[in-house]
Amino acid sequence: MTTTPLTLSAPGPFAVLRRRNFALMWTGQLVSTIGSSLTSIAASILIFRLTHSALDVGLMLMVTAAPSLVVGLIAGVFVDRLDRKRILVTADLLRGVLVFLIPVLISSGIGWLYLLVLLSSAVTTFFSPAFESVLPELAPDDELAAANSLMAISQFGSTAVGFAAAGLIASWFPIEWAFWLDAASFVFSAGCILLTRLPAFSVDSASSVGSVVTNLRAGLGFLGRTPILRSLLLVSVPVFFSFGLWNSLLLPFAERALHATEFEYGLQEGLTSVGFVLASLLMAGWADRLREGQWLSLSFLAMGLVGMVYAISTSIPLAVALVMVSGFSNAPSSIGRRLIFQRHTPRELRGRVNSGFFVARDLVFLCGMAAAGLADLIEVRDLVMASAVLLVAAGMFALVLPGLGQPATEWRRSLALLRAAPAVGGLSLGRAPTLDDLDTLVGYLPVMAGLSSRDRDTLLNRARVVDAPAGTCIVRRGETSTAAYFILSGKAVVGIVAQDGGYRSLATLSPGDYFGEIAALTGSPRTADVAADEPTTLLQVPAEILRGFMGHEVFNRLVLATMSERLSQTYAADLPRLAGLDPQDLRDLRTPQPALTAAGPAQLADAAAAATD
Repeated sequence: MTTTPLTLSAPGPFAVLRRRNFALMWTGQLVSTIGSSLTSIAASILIFRLTHSALDVGLMLMVTAAPSLVVGLIAGVFVDRLDRKRILVTADLLRGVLVFLIPVLISSGIGWLYLLVLLSSAVTTFFSPAFESVLPELAPDDELAAANSLMAISQFGSTAVGFAAAGLIASWFPIEWAFWLDAASFVFSAGCILLTRLPAFSVDSASSVGSVVTNLRAGLGFLGRTPILRSLLLVSVPVFFSFGLWNSLLLPFAERALHATEFEYGLQEGLTSVGFVLASLLMAGWADRLREGQWLSLSFLAMGLVGMVYAISTSIPLAVALVMVSGFSNAPSSIGRRLIFQRHTPRELRGRVNSGFFVARDLVFLCGMAAAGLADLIEVRDLVMASAVLLVAAGMFALVLPGLGQPATEWRRSLALLRAAPAVGGLSLGRAPTLDDLDTLVGYLPVMAGLSSRDRDTLLNRARVVDAPAGTCIVRRGETSTAAYFILSGKAVVGIVAQDGGYRSLATLSPGDYFGEIAALTGSPRTADVAADEPTTLLQVPAEILRGFMGHEVFNRLVLATMSERLSQTYAADLPRLAGLDPQDLRDLRTPQPALTAAGPAQLADAAAAATD
């Protein structure tokens, strides 16, 4: 048997822009974000002109965040049940109409401005999770980090352009122009999305109250049960509280502690975006050098340390430079956070999971903004220092949370193996297992100790022990097989290699883990590629023996739970159709199911669709 060398030729940081669909979405978001920045500044200027009240300007910020807390979770449910492309186009057109009406209706009362901004923000709660859900469809896994870096520039860095343009319009032209330009930018974005080709998504027209509640619980449950997503949510609590506190304190800190002018304060805001853009450009080529959790930790630690120096600074030029460095340090965590959601959330749950996170983020952010009111009682420098200390603590916290500290070298090795998997050789014929082999397996999987003497004899007579050298492709996606594999020693990686050359890592398997049970029990094609990461010894178990073991209740529940978990990790569009399994079955994977005592392939497929996680 021969193997081909494992090489991973990383694409250039801007290669993803050659993909038509991504380029369209990126251009649409770039123009739309510039337009939204116009409205953000213009609305504040308009309110202050009409009321001369800083409180009214602050209420505008609260109006933009309130819809997320009220309808954010429900929006995620509909994003996962309706066609996402239509949601994106409809949301852009609706926001365009609402923004266009602001200068038309504002003469009738200031209340119209608040109402229209509130409605526009409510529509955005549908757009944001839908956009986050489709972004992974626009780039393969090896270009996803670069895609997020470039998208971060279009969605955040372009705000600097919008802020500058808004100031220019407010100074030299009628303020109404800002709103009309923003309305035009939404129409432009909708046109770009219309021209984008997205993979078909199963549409579910049944949206009763009961089904909405059930789907909402499924999405939040996945967020809570998935270790890396749960860890990200936990570490985000102090981070976004700190962000809310920091953002609200920038202006009073500039005036009270630095004695800066409004221009110098505005310079800080603008250079924050410049720093973010510069870091995002670097991340387009560097993002895969570390894992997402490591980028989060470094980012939080850097922002926290910079914030500590900022809190004791007295020089305005130094403070401006520090804020720019803080914006630079923010980009890795922003990009890493998006990559975590995209790589660890099933396609059918992305809307609900993203919405759940957005609601939690906005709630904590508002709490941080409210805490800024303590600046009337406590020295503002002390509050800025407290905000920085929270970020340092979050950076250290991220290093120990499950799922956030996976070494980058391990991940890159997995991707190299998956890319080479279709080309490398297969397994040898192997040998008959011994009692020592079975004892080794029982040591890793105590549930196997419950097998009868007859079952153990069957394994000794019918199973095979096979060795897979490092780099060997053990199973290939799409092939049919009648065997499952239990790892006795070594390590393997599991992933999907797409026909267009993209690939996605799903899991790393260690001794005691098993795979291939879905294809073995249902007779369906393999759903993923599996390659040996190091010399690996496996116990190959024929399907008929595995079906016999399903009569043991504990083994039955173990296997079905693993099957449903793997199905939930694999996007619905990536899966071949299993017997009796359709998209609705995938949404119902978490319905409790009693253990099977005797089952054929079709029954097992139905059970897989109904197994608990």
